[in-house]
Amino acid sequence: RASLHVQPPRCSGLPGEGGCRPVLPQWDRILPGSHSARVCLVWFFFLLVSLKQELKDKMTELLPLMPVLDQYKSDTRLIVHLKEEVRNLSGSLLAIQEEMGAYDYEELQQRVLMLEARLHACMQKLGCGKLTGVSNPITIRASGSRFGSWMTDTMTPSADSRVWYMDGYYKGRRVLEFRTLNDFVTGQNFVQHLLPHPWAGTGHVVFNGSLYYNKYQSNIAVKYHFRSRSVLVQRSLAGAGYNNTFPYSWGGFSDIDFMVDESGLWAVYTTNQNAGNIVVSRVDPQTLEVLHSWDTGYPKRSAGESFMICGTLYVTNSHLAGAKIYFAYYTNTSSYEYTDIPFHNQYSHISMLDYNPRERVLYTWNNGHQVIYNVTLFHVIKTSGEL
Repeated sequence: RASLHVQPPRCSGLPGEGGCRPVLPQWDRILPGSHSARVCLVWFFFLLVSLKQELKDKMTELLPLMPVLDQYKSDTRLIVHLKEEVRNLSGSLLAIQEEMGAYDYEELQQRVLMLEARLHACMQKLGCGKLTGVSNPITIRASGSRFGSWMTDTMTPSADSRVWYMDGYYKGRRVLEFRTLNDFVTGQNFVQHLLPHPWAGTGHVVFNGSLYYNKYQSNIAVKYHFRSRSVLVQRSLAGAGYNNTFPYSWGGFSDIDFMVDESGLWAVYTTNQNAGNIVVSRVDPQTLEVLHSWDTGYPKRSAGESFMICGTLYVTNSHLAGAKIYFAYYTNTSSYEYTDIPFHNQYSHISMLDYNPRERVLYTWNNGHQVIYNVTLFHVIKTSGEL
């Protein structure tokens, strides 16, 4: 293909002859026709060159928009995909709704209870163990008299952080309920419960929303429900000593001591038939009926305090400074052993000691101080049986 090369216009004429006149290329040798036609073609050619350059400039301006168009295509595909996901999810929810509709409320409730029972059994198998150590004391608050008790619920879900506070060891009726542990520390946000019967000792426990305590000047166990503010049941512990007949070494009408561990509600006391030795009984939390009892052979007046962990009763040898966890009775084998677990009695006079299985800590009232201890358990995992 031949190329057309156009030279720039040249001047003709001499100075004084009218200046420079453009001399056009020899188009007549290339294009036929008149002079006017050739001039039009020349200007048309220059117009095409100008338009081409303008189009090129426009294309250069549009080039940055290409990634935007690509992203728009990608977003469009994503929107289509999301629409499909929403359509599939709607179908899944409809199927779940139809499946849930196949069960009535009572059947679903029974399923939930069954699962809770299996979970509790699993926790018992994996969570229980033998006590091997107690941490240094952690003081939560200093308040009240020398004797008293404080506690959290041993069964309710961990979201319930209420704290109950009972100052004194006999003839008391006022129970303070704090909303949280922080409220207890600051002494704020509490309500008061006035018990219909006064208490004796400091061996009270809160279990599943109810307070279990010993009625003053009797061996009667009382179950007081906090929500309804009423006594649900009361029952005598047959033969149990009371009114400082068989207290712990510190006295204080501590004849009957209620406690809770991973397996349920217990009562620790002494009878004349057991010659002053500690009796530990498994108690039905609904009826307060004694289900089974063990004679530990350990004299209660020689014990500072006691608590239950995983079916084992642990006993301290004193309520004063220098105390240690000295004795353990295993209800699952009806056997005992003497132990030597250090126990730092920081304020020198413990009048209440209880284990909380939900939090895995010991609660104590120590000479007007509310104190907790962490515990170390040697875990024994059971492999037999169904979970």
